[in-house]
Amino acid sequence: MLNDNEIKELVSDYGSRVNEGRTIKQIIEDNEIPKLAGATVLEGKVSDSVFSDSLTTSDGVPIRLMFRGNRISTHDVNRGAIPFKDQVLAQNHDYMLSLVKDTLGSSQFAVEGLLPSSTVIPAENLNLLMVENVQRMYMAESSTSTSLYQHWLKAKDEGLTEMEYAGHQIDVGSLTPNGKLPYLMDTPSTKDKVDRTIDPSYLFENGICTEAQYQQLRNASIMAFGIVSQAMREKGMVLVDTKTEHGVNTSNQIVSADELYTMDSSRFWKLADDGSLMERDGKPVSFSKEFARGMVKDVNMQFSTEQSNEIAERYIVGLQHLTNTAFEPDLRPRDQRIIESTNLILDALT
Repeated sequence: MLNDNEIKELVSDYGSRVNEGRTIKQIIEDNEIPKLAGATVLEGKVSDSVFSDSLTTSDGVPIRLMFRGNRISTHDVNRGAIPFKDQVLAQNHDYMLSLVKDTLGSSQFAVEGLLPSSTVIPAENLNLLMVENVQRMYMAESSTSTSLYQHWLKAKDEGLTEMEYAGHQIDVGSLTPNGKLPYLMDTPSTKDKVDRTIDPSYLFENGICTEAQYQQLRNASIMAFGIVSQAMREKGMVLVDTKTEHGVNTSNQIVSADELYTMDSSRFWKLADDGSLMERDGKPVSFSKEFARGMVKDVNMQFSTEQSNEIAERYIVGLQHLTNTAFEPDLRPRDQRIIESTNLILDALT
């Protein structure tokens, strides 16, 4: 395992270098990956996707290539680049996928020789279900507008004794900040420009998915939450909440799409030796993006180099706790990593 000083030196020495490089859109335009010429590039908040009608496996299955970036987004605003974030989350996802693939399924293709740290993810181009599947075991304090915590604060301010949240009827007085919920709550949200937490019935009434589809992904997600929770407890942590996305593949199966149980999509809290939550300054010791959210002081703020490095160090520490393995950075230039990984994938699949 890398110790704190080694992590700090790694980020300080290589942080700016691993952030340098072109976007996949620019690499394609520069004709560095001829097989992707003319492909469509969808630029997201933190990652980009590439697909085209001609981009298929040798069996005719449509391919979507996902390119993780180092960008970090909070409150729907891009705050800048975090060194090694792409590699950390790739390894984070790879470990979690190994735990729950049999339960949630996956759109991802296995490619021999592709490193767990690869920031290029080869996957089937699914028919996505336009819902964010959010599950909560604790009411984490959060500044996110869709969070249970923010809805609870509003209900308290209005003097309500009961509140409705994503189809759940909740006794306001029974909840406490960062407290455990009475049961694992499924609390879906929309995938609009500004997300909204919704009752599952909204999904059926608006044709986003069928009731049978939602029950399937909900039940599979509950099982997966339990699997990950058990694995984390063995490492002295609890899984607080998570967000997963799903789609329908060419075999008409609902499978997971994009990342699983990463520190960007989930919260993990550290346990003390006696099994209670470990606290620092009265708050749970957390491995999640919430740490970065708490550093935001104004709407359009961009993180400084010092702040970005601090966040990078927290991500690496978190990864080592989650996986119980040392972080092994890939120090090749970013452009080289992207081009070589993409060519490896395309040679194997097409």
